[in-house]
Amino acid sequence: MGVEEEFLLVGPDGVPSAVAAEVIEAAGTSRPTEAGLGASGGSRPDQAGNAPGGDLELELMEEQLETGTHPCADLSELAQEIRDGRIRANKAAEQRDARIVALGTSPVPVSPTTVGKLRYLEARAAFGLTAREQLTGGCHVHVAVSSDTEGVAVLDRIGPWLAPLLALSANSPYWQGEDSGYASFRSQVWSRWPTAGPAPSFGTPEAYRATVDALVGTGTILDTAMIYFDARLSASYPTVEIRVADVCLDADTATLLAALARGLVETAAREAAAGAAAPMLHPELLRTASWRAGRSGISGDLVSPLTWKPATAHDVVGQLVAHVREALVDAGDLDAVTELLGRLWSTGGGAARQRAWFATSGDPRTVIERAAEATLA
Repeated sequence: MGVEEEFLLVGPDGVPSAVAAEVIEAAGTSRPTEAGLGASGGSRPDQAGNAPGGDLELELMEEQLETGTHPCADLSELAQEIRDGRIRANKAAEQRDARIVALGTSPVPVSPTTVGKLRYLEARAAFGLTAREQLTGGCHVHVAVSSDTEGVAVLDRIGPWLAPLLALSANSPYWQGEDSGYASFRSQVWSRWPTAGPAPSFGTPEAYRATVDALVGTGTILDTAMIYFDARLSASYPTVEIRVADVCLDADTATLLAALARGLVETAAREAAAGAAAPMLHPELLRTASWRAGRSGISGDLVSPLTWKPATAHDVVGQLVAHVREALVDAGDLDAVTELLGRLWSTGGGAARQRAWFATSGDPRTVIERAAEATLA
């Protein structure tokens, strides 16, 4: 498995700073990368370089930067990769009088600067305000599968459990200087893309590819990289990519997210191998559950994937852990997940921490300062 994280770049005044291309140059990356807008970037064996924490990538905006870990089998190894990637990115940013901050949206108003690459400029022209405002930070987890057949079987089974992952990661309460009322407003902003959100059941790789081809064939999206399902098959690598989460405020939460994502993929693959039928997926229910997760985070009720009724975040996350428990035990991850969840419950999660920092200071720049510290903790 591997993790990609998208960070804000901010200057000494806490305002997002348009220096991404300069930061990548400072990092000494050997290739011009364009991982943004859904293109497969980090977490790939042939792209992640030899530096600890993997490589650095451009995203859509000059005020953001993406890291991608090397593929890892061991959770503790991945946790170190995530930390190393954050440290490496921040050291490069410091050479351009900036730093990285793990926030899903900027707490201060910003007019983002589109990276001057053809793909991004085409997106800006095609999607208008949706593209021009898309300064958001997500966290994507890649988990290996044995084939596209297994990958589609996984996609057909994990949909109901993706909203709880969003809730655990929720880390974007502010938008253009205002409290949005959401724990993850990034998820609302992201939902404006044409293909974003939950997908229906596919059944076979052929049906999946036919759906992708049909969407590209509408002429609405640029290419297959703009298939923004909450989870999708990689177009180039044997992985399922889970894309629903905000960038996590701290490395611990990103590690927790990756462990649960791998548990979901492994559990679904085992169910398929055992001949268990995939659940009937209703995109309207999945979308509603995801909206609820983005609104509440872990501070309010979520929608239970078992009953489709309201339940506390503690209960729904408990249901998720129970669902993947066997896979967590077999991977040796259960103790780590239990410990990391305990830490998350004690802090309240990224959105709650941001709001608490603002409540004590009244200054969004304090939120950015404290978040920058948490990013590297």
